[in-house]
Amino acid sequence: MSGSGPETPQPSDAAEIRLQEAEQDWAAAKAFYDNLVSKRPRPALEHVNARLLELYPDDEERFDIVLMTNNHAQVGVRLINSINHYGLTIERFCMTGGKSPIGYLTAYLTNLYLSADSEKVQEAIEAGIASATMFTANKDVAYSDTQLRVAFDGDAVLFSDESEQIVKEQGLDRFFEHEQLNENKPLAQGPLKGFLEDLGKLQKKFYAKNERLNCPIRTFLVTARSAASSGARVLKTLRSWGLEIDEALFLAGAPKGPILVKIRPHIFFDDQMFHIEGAQKLGTIAAHVPYGIAQKYHKSA
Repeated sequence: MSGSGPETPQPSDAAEIRLQEAEQDWAAAKAFYDNLVSKRPRPALEHVNARLLELYPDDEERFDIVLMTNNHAQVGVRLINSINHYGLTIERFCMTGGKSPIGYLTAYLTNLYLSADSEKVQEAIEAGIASATMFTANKDVAYSDTQLRVAFDGDAVLFSDESEQIVKEQGLDRFFEHEQLNENKPLAQGPLKGFLEDLGKLQKKFYAKNERLNCPIRTFLVTARSAASSGARVLKTLRSWGLEIDEALFLAGAPKGPILVKIRPHIFFDDQMFHIEGAQKLGTIAAHVPYGIAQKYHKSA
């Protein structure tokens, strides 16, 4: 049988294609981890770990980075050589040979999964793992090397999208009315509530050693809510969870980018892409949390 279609690749051709694909995957992964680990948060993470080791020499509860990749184990030597070359503190790998690594996250006791692959992030969120899609900043700004700063949006990130649904479906007036009526009813938890808890546990280790004022971890709530009309429920919810947040900034709909420039967090989590894009433009590493009703509106747009 003959035809004009493409010829079946010969074994050598197929091997070359696989090599090219591996090179492309590696280039993308290298750029992602260079930005995430070696340039910005790395010194702060290492400082937090060093302080914890100093205060609690027998305690192993510290930041630990695990490299999760669907590459084959054959590239493991190259990964090891590259990690050593760049001086990255990554001891644990998970190479799944073409399969999604998401199923291994629970086994690795993952507190936060970050990826440039939005589909894998969505899969992790659905599996109940705190997760976000990373977006690099469009320009370099100075970040603290001695204090890890993490900023969170509220609705659909720390909290459920219950209130966000009312905004989208019934408007702001109904939202304000709903929040005031339910001021003393805690919001349901969102996908990153557990990660804030984990940060809080580490902070309390410093507090226990009278290091509250010098704590090398600082958390921020950066929300479009108005403090007067809908802020009380947020703060009461955090209190009901037994969680503290160091700074709460209620912007009443104002852009978040300029505030983030002032805060200079090492990472900022939000569920809405226009906030992510605004943060990127002004130099903040932003992470999109694909959760809640805002994703429906983002996809339709």
